[in-house]
Amino acid sequence: MSGEPGEKSLTYAEAGVSIEAGDALVARIGPAARATARPGVMGALGGFGALFDLKAAGYADPLLVAGTDGVGTKLRVAIDSGRLGGVGVDLVAMCANDLICQGAEPLFFLDYYATGALDPAAAEAVIAGVARGCAEAGCALIGGETAEMPGLYAGRDFDLAGFCVGAVDRAALLPKREIPAGAALIGLESDGAHSNGFSLIRRIVERTGLAWEAPAPFAPERSLAEALLTPTRLYVRPLLGLLRDAALSPSVLGLAHITGGGLVENPGRALPEGVGAEIDEAAWPRPPLFDWLAEEGPVAPAEMARAFNCGIGMVVVEDGAAQAVMERLCAAGERPHRIGQTTRRAEGAPAVRLIGRSA
Repeated sequence: MSGEPGEKSLTYAEAGVSIEAGDALVARIGPAARATARPGVMGALGGFGALFDLKAAGYADPLLVAGTDGVGTKLRVAIDSGRLGGVGVDLVAMCANDLICQGAEPLFFLDYYATGALDPAAAEAVIAGVARGCAEAGCALIGGETAEMPGLYAGRDFDLAGFCVGAVDRAALLPKREIPAGAALIGLESDGAHSNGFSLIRRIVERTGLAWEAPAPFAPERSLAEALLTPTRLYVRPLLGLLRDAALSPSVLGLAHITGGGLVENPGRALPEGVGAEIDEAAWPRPPLFDWLAEEGPVAPAEMARAFNCGIGMVVVEDGAAQAVMERLCAAGERPHRIGQTTRRAEGAPAVRLIGRSA
């Protein structure tokens, strides 16, 4: 039934959605997005779709590789502490680090930001972090969506999703089909918890009674929130450099991004049937964060290895040039450790066997 004569007309803004605020946000983030431009980008923000020219990006026989991810309940820590700048980097890293595991160069990225009532300053801080992550990964931020949905998100709450597309020439696709037993596993150090395990982390923090701005027990020079919100490390550029090194790339057989499931599950995703992995958890220094979580939980060693990366964020499966690969990665700013080797795996056996701390 229509309204009574003379009754005031409702507006979208009165229902909780400000089109003007969304338009203003697009204008504010435009410079950050344009700063991520790279060969292959066509057009600008604001169209109905985003364009990318693979030929201009230099690919001869490309396969497209796509991935999507979020930041998980790490967002809760960011929202409650008011520290929003790093979660955009997390969003990019969770997607781009997955793509490089296929040997793919991340080419472009789109983000989805959903909230109950748009706070332009908060959204700008988050999306500026997305642009920063894209610049670090060498991919272009070519589009996205900001959704204002009153009634679905309370207060300052918001959610994030990211979508990344990359390309790899067919001959360079990873992992390789043939991986022998005895290949080296090289672990690259993480920058903290990255973006996994935060439901358990938040439960542990709640038990301790610590405030987010209290000094972190494992890093007292920083607040607890600041330390926990350290962005996920981006491994893209160092690994692309390795994969494009004509002398070393043939020895790289696979890559595994250590996310949910930790070292227990993720290395097996880069291995073919019949091949397993043995990882020595004493082969690298475990960051104090993880010792603190294990003690305060308490969290059993096997659960630590499944819930968290425990200090290793990426694993390189390599055969024949381990020392040279590690030196190349060191020169690129990574902190590599030889953490184990591939093994023959019997049918039905676990893909990964941990020795050391979780034994």
